[in-house]
Amino acid sequence: MSKDEEKRLAGRAAMRYVERGMIVGVGTGSTVAHFIDALAERKQEIEGAVSSSEQSTRRLVEHGVRVLDLNDVTDIPLYVDGADECDPAKRLIKGGGGALTREKIIAAVARTFVCIIDAGKRVDVLGRFPLPIEVIPMARSYVSREIVRRGGRPVWRESLVTDNGNSILDVHDWRIADPVGMERDLNQIPGVVTVGLFAQRPADIVLIGESEMG
Repeated sequence: MSKDEEKRLAGRAAMRYVERGMIVGVGTGSTVAHFIDALAERKQEIEGAVSSSEQSTRRLVEHGVRVLDLNDVTDIPLYVDGADECDPAKRLIKGGGGALTREKIIAAVARTFVCIIDAGKRVDVLGRFPLPIEVIPMARSYVSREIVRRGGRPVWRESLVTDNGNSILDVHDWRIADPVGMERDLNQIPGVVTVGLFAQRPADIVLIGESEMG
């Protein structure tokens, strides 16, 4: 099965967790685009969606799905998003699309986080995919020095400004044996907005194509 077909199947498989009257959190990326297309087919059944990026918001609006502001929502029963890497404990690296901060906020609010991926995103240890870190622009050099001190190799993603107006550093050469500890440590560096490790709040369910990961 091709990667694209796995993504399409995963996006559609996530619909089995969507219930009538729900507010659905919607992530960002190519796999999530398939979920949005499927969600649009049942848009009359849900109360609306909370979006993690301007990109996803545009696609939802184009499909006529009602988009809600998170500040107006007290409960998100379901959040569906993709990932760049997933380990056996369902801890993730996210942020390849640059939406990691809003994604992490919605994941924190959500009762159930369903992650949809293709098989190539599974790893035994996180870190093969460069770890995205969103930083305040004035702190970019300082945060980079702190990352180097921790053994990482930061690369500024010059082509991207996040939806929040910030910069992203992609950190190479890390084998992340303790994702929870690293997430906690990096969050303490002044100037770091969000770390693309979803380890303190991992996924609850991971779908690879139509199959649920054990």
